[in-house]
This record gives sequence, C-alpha cells and structure tokens, in this order.
Amino acid sequence: MLARGAHHKLSPGKTGAHKLIFHIDMDAFFASVEVMCRPKLKGKPVIVSGKPAARSVVAAASYAAREYGIRSGMSTVEAFRRCPHVIAVSGSPGQYIYVSLELLRIYKEHSTIVEPYSIDEAFVDMTGTECTWENCKDVAGEIKAKIRKRFGPNLTASIGIGPNKLIAKMCGSMDKPDGVTVIRPGEFGGVFNGLAVSRMWGIGAKTEIALNLMGVATIGDLANFPVAMLRRRFGITGEVLHLMACGQDDTPVTPYFEGMPVKSMGHEHTLPEDTWDIMEAEKVLLRLCDQVARRMRKKQYLGNVISMRLRFADFDSISRQRKIKYYTDEERTLYKVARGLLHQYWRPGQAIRLVGVNCTGLIKVREWHQVDLFMQREEDAYRKLLSAIDAIRDKFGEHAITRARLITHDASGDIDDVPLPPGLSSSPFDMLRYQDADDHIHTGGK
Repeated sequence: MLARGAHHKLSPGKTGAHKLIFHIDMDAFFASVEVMCRPKLKGKPVIVSGKPAARSVVAAASYAAREYGIRSGMSTVEAFRRCPHVIAVSGSPGQYIYVSLELLRIYKEHSTIVEPYSIDEAFVDMTGTECTWENCKDVAGEIKAKIRKRFGPNLTASIGIGPNKLIAKMCGSMDKPDGVTVIRPGEFGGVFNGLAVSRMWGIGAKTEIALNLMGVATIGDLANFPVAMLRRRFGITGEVLHLMACGQDDTPVTPYFEGMPVKSMGHEHTLPEDTWDIMEAEKVLLRLCDQVARRMRKKQYLGNVISMRLRFADFDSISRQRKIKYYTDEERTLYKVARGLLHQYWRPGQAIRLVGVNCTGLIKVREWHQVDLFMQREEDAYRKLLSAIDAIRDKFGEHAITRARLITHDASGDIDDVPLPPGLSSSPFDMLRYQDADDHIHTGGK
C-alpha cells in the first residue's frame, strides 16, 4: 500500500518517457449516491432529475434503468415512456459534492498530481510513485477497496490506466461498471483500431458524420488517413484528430493545487412547457444573463464573447455567439447581445424547449478593464447599483431581489438553488485546496 502523500520524482506537467495515468470514473454517480443513501432503491430503475414531478431531463440513470434504454440527457417524459415504473428522485448537489471531495481525498493518498475532471471523474498521474506498470492493477484494486470501505458496495468506480490522458480516458469506459482496463505503451492500435471512430474521446455525432462521408469509419481508418486532407476539412483540428487516432496525447495532468483557467461561465434552463412565445423565452434569457453576470462578478471575471443556445421541441439545438468590442460582467450587456441572437436565430415554426447563455473570452478583472470614458459617470452609478444588489443577495439569498419583469416567473427552477458553504467555490480545484487547508488545521499543521 502506498503511503499517504506519495509524490512524484518528475515535475508536474513535464512529459516523461513512461507516463502512467489513471482515469477514475464513478459509475452512474448521482444515481449511485442516491442508492447509497437509500438502500431500498438498490437494483431498481432509478433516475436523477431536476424536478421529477415536472418536465425535466435525466441527469443520471442507474444501470437497472439503462437496461430500458434510459440515458442521461433524455427527457423524463421519454424515460417514463420507456419504463413506467422507473423511480425518479430529485438531485442532492450538496451530497454529491461531499462524496466527490471524499473520493478525491482517497486519490490524493496515492499521488499529489490529481486533476478533478468533473464531479465524478478524475485523472491521477502515478508517474514517479510506487505504482508501476507491473502493479498498477493492484493499486487500482486498493483504490476501489478504499471506496468500498468508505461508502459501501453501492458506489463503484471504473478505472482506465494508460500512458496518457487520452488512452486512460478511453479505456476507462471499456469495462463498466466496476472494471479496470490497462493499455500499456504501444498497445493502443491493437485495441482501438477496429472500433468505430465515434468511440474516440472528443468525437461527436457531427464530426463522426463528416468523417464517415470521407470514408473514415474506424479509428484505424482515421490514423491512416492523409493528414493533409484532414487539415483541409477540419483545419488544425484535423491534425489533432490524426494524433488522437494514433493514441498520441501530451496533455499533462494539471494538479488541483495549480488550478485550471476558467474558460467560460454559463447557464441554461429547460422550460416547464415548450413555448412558441418569444417573450417567454426572453424572460428566461434575462434571468439566465442575471445569474451568469452575478457569477462573473463573484469570481471577478470579465468576458467579451456571448453565446445563446436554443433547444427546440424536437431536441434539435443551435448555439450562436457574438464577440463584443469590450469586456463586461453586466447582465444588461449579456442580455442585449443574447436577445439579439435569440431574435436572429429563433425559428417561429418550432417550439422552444431550452434556453441557454454563455460568456467566454474571460479575463480576470485585475488584468484589464476598458471603459468608455464618455460613459464613465453612468458606468460608476450602475456599478454601485450592482454592488448593492449583490450585497443584498449575498445576505438574503438569490431571490431576495429581482427584476419586476421576472416577478411572475417561477424562481424555483433556478440552477443555483443549493448553496455551498460560505466562501467555498464550486470549482473542484478550489474545493480541493479548501480540503487541503481543512486537513492542515485538523492535523495541527503536521
């Protein structure tokens, strides 16, 4: 067994001749946590959704539910159609975060180089630790045993082990649930070349169709396809696709204590009912812009690329963006641009199911802030208003003050209705640093 705090002989982020990367993916995480908390649900078809009593989307499905063809992202209406006796439970974000942090604590016992990829996934760089290609399966077994000891048999993990993040991620899904898959250096082609190109990490439905039209059906086909033709069709992404098909990836595992740059902030909301009323879509968009702008101010980010997303009743989705000439963190700017995109790309003959807004091109406030000097007086007054609104919400809750236009809107559907402990960021990197500090306090700084 590895000692707690076992660390690297190689510097974090440096490439080595024989990288050894774990990808740990919890199986049906949200649903498994719910079963762990309510053992009577074990073995039953369970889905986790935002509001089981209303129209919502499946956030997670137990493996018993998946036997009926139920998958995450599916509407709950469709889930009940496929399995009328499926059990729908509302999510418990606070519980998921707690379990996720405890899992990351286990991973940190084996390596300090832990990158939380999502709430239920993490990459762990074992290079330079006591873990080797000869004993890596045993180490994976130790991690699984610790998870079982801490949380019981209802919470399982699938672990992929490879010489880089790409291979570890791809082989981690080969033996689910509760499996361990190892692909050593030089073995990628023998395992993956015959599989459909859609099995490669990062290739979505549209890219798959484009590749199929070029005669590329398998990962092996992509690896052997002329790079010049891929570059002509996909640009620089074509070269990346070729390298991935060859099993090449030099992306380092980013340690949680270094953190990762925030690239975007956004929110989206599924409407209680499909609507043809663009005014109703505008109301939702305004509320989402308000939420995104508030998050940006709290995290001290500005952005200059605003995107709007629509999903229609037939589940067809569009996303359009516009770059503005200055950086902002104000909902009035986000809304003006997003509303313009909404009116430009709305399809009057199709009902709207989901509305979303996102802001990218982010920079920290302290880095640069260009202000139109002719608007400085109005800007200062509005910033004071925003500060007052933020202070009221910080003290009394997100819904303590709102725009008059949104008063009749159902605020209970908000995404941010489960508060985290005061001062604790929702970023997994920040949460792990918080955990480290907490551990330091409880061990007397030893």
